[in-house]
Amino acid sequence: MKAKIIIDRELCKSCGYCIMACAKKIISFDENFNAMGYHPAMPVNIDKCNGCELCAIVCPDIAIEVYRNDKQN
Repeated sequence: MKAKIIIDRELCKSCGYCIMACAKKIISFDENFNAMGYHPAMPVNIDKCNGCELCAIVCPDIAIEVYRNDKQN
């Protein structure tokens, strides 16, 4: 795994900026609501993530954390 994305579903307000920013198209909206009544973003096909952090950079609610595994085998 190159990177891991963690999205705090309770902070997400479904703006969709992370979905638009992701070049790998690995983020989509969850079908389920969060406590505020929004469909939060969620990672899908996480194995394709390269850890670019664009999703976290554009998130106005600071709901996304990206962890990269920079160690090479």
